Amino acid sequence: MADAPRRPGRRTTRLYALTDGRTAAAHTVLTVDTTITAALAPDARGGLPTEWQAILAMCPAPNGRAVAELAARMRMRLTPMTVLLGELADRGLIHHRPPLEGAETSNVHLLMRIRDSLARI
Repeated sequence: MADAPRRPGRRTTRLYALTDGRTAAAHTVLTVDTTITAALAPDARGGLPTEWQAILAMCPAPNGRAVAELAARMRMRLTPMTVLLGELADRGLIHHRPPLEGAETSNVHLLMRIRDSLARI
């Protein structure tokens, strides 16, 4: 009996193999909107697993990407993605920062100062 043809872009490595069967990160807790930035230069990533290299390549400084976006781009569920990112964070290979609080993005006085500064330019 012939094997069924694989769909293009389909993952060949099982998710539990990528995470060594773990379902939670050892130390670092990440949310879906946490921003991830690579802490390792592109030329220093050669010996890392290919999934780690792919994640680091998608998270250039200074902007990086959100956990949910990384999971979508890697076609991976959120739980294994957070486990992988937690391991990368625990090893110092990525930086992570929580999203801005609502108060930080809607401070009227700050927005008015920015507007005034832009008007002076």
